[in-house]
Amino acid sequence: MAHVLVIGGGVGGLATALLAARRGHTAELFERDARAPGTALDRDFFGWRRPTVPQAAQPHALLGAARNVLREDLPDVYAEMLRLGARERHELDWFEVRPPARPGDEDLVMLQARRIVLESALATALRGEPGVVVRHGEPVTGLTTASRAGGDLAEDAAGRAGGARGGAGAADGIRVTGVTTGAGSYQGDLVVDAGGRRGGIERRLGAVGCRPPVVERHRTGLAYFCRWYRLPEGTDEGPRRPWAVTGGAFAGCAVFPADNGVFAVTLFVHTADTTRSALRDPVVFERAARSFPPGAAWLALGAEPLSGVLATASLDNRWSALVDERGPVVTGLVPVGDSITHTNPTLGQGTSLALWAARRVARTAHRDPGSDRFAVAHHAWAVRTLKPWFDFQVVADAAIGERFATRAGRTGTAREVAALFDCALEDPEVMRARARVRHLAEPPERAYGDPEIRARVARWLAARPDYAPNEVGPDREEWEKLTAG
Repeated sequence: MAHVLVIGGGVGGLATALLAARRGHTAELFERDARAPGTALDRDFFGWRRPTVPQAAQPHALLGAARNVLREDLPDVYAEMLRLGARERHELDWFEVRPPARPGDEDLVMLQARRIVLESALATALRGEPGVVVRHGEPVTGLTTASRAGGDLAEDAAGRAGGARGGAGAADGIRVTGVTTGAGSYQGDLVVDAGGRRGGIERRLGAVGCRPPVVERHRTGLAYFCRWYRLPEGTDEGPRRPWAVTGGAFAGCAVFPADNGVFAVTLFVHTADTTRSALRDPVVFERAARSFPPGAAWLALGAEPLSGVLATASLDNRWSALVDERGPVVTGLVPVGDSITHTNPTLGQGTSLALWAARRVARTAHRDPGSDRFAVAHHAWAVRTLKPWFDFQVVADAAIGERFATRAGRTGTAREVAALFDCALEDPEVMRARARVRHLAEPPERAYGDPEIRARVARWLAARPDYAPNEVGPDREEWEKLTAG
């Protein structure tokens, strides 16, 4: 079996180390933060400053794809999440009476929890895993490499920061053999980059003479503002209706139920919207959130605020590949999670894609992990399995960004796409198709291209000739008043 070195202790890194150990490998995980997730959820979630993980305090969606990995491969982690307060919600429970079950409906369940619940459950499992060593407070500073024909090329990438980068033939034959930290050098059969989009792997590869990774990047033009609340004592659940996500012509609102009565309300606007900065004010934020049906319904319960308004913007959809037209940029190192694909949170795909990649590494790490063949196979798997969902995210975000920027998109294809989502709230079969895409169980072109689904949406539209999408929420004049002062 293999000895796996994991860079980064976020969800992708924790899951990779744990899954690898459960498949008989050994693993060492290196995390720059000296602190590990514990079971004091509120303390860690609201009080732990994590500048290298800015998304940690933002809402997360654990889709059916992520839930399936946990239930099938890490059932103890799943059980621990439920013990810590995570809750299951089936998409078809939207209807007063759930429609008759069909094969595959078991995949359409969301696990409602803050990110810290998943991190805590993974960390608890790792502490009891004899095949894993976790090195908190010991960040990776560089890579050690060798020629694929044998012989050391580098021992400390930090000492070669000015080395060749991208020259003709510069990366030919470079294999990563380990990592360096401030404490020394560690050797392994495979290095896994789970350091995320800010992890510095491009700099480290350049320092040992590799060509740069192939990066595809799409800016989203969306800014998010979220605030956390807790339901009043004695209230176990929030309202089942209205639907938790509402998108208007220039702004949207979403509610994310989580664990232990905690939920987040999120507003999102275009980064160029002149009202954007006003939403940082909690009074303005709540006033604006109450102008949308989900925000109004949840805030009307008298929930207790647990945080200020947390803002995030300048996000992009980013795909990074360590294989180009010349072959592997490097061998002995593969990426998982945001190191392969960072997706904007509108569709909530990130955790699912990270867990898929972590499981794939664990299942294949014994197959000559330092070889060209392994690097190419991992890349091909990622292109086949992850890239279609990345592309779907890019298309979805482009449509939202264009709508928010132009306040248009009410005719033609945009109208038909919006109708599919609105029709799903009334038609269980359309909802099932929508949920299969949402939970990464079926690609959109197949689920939405089904003739029966297309016919149902067409009939729904024909019965509503005056249908105009994205009209929920305030008009622009009212929005300007809500966000003033």
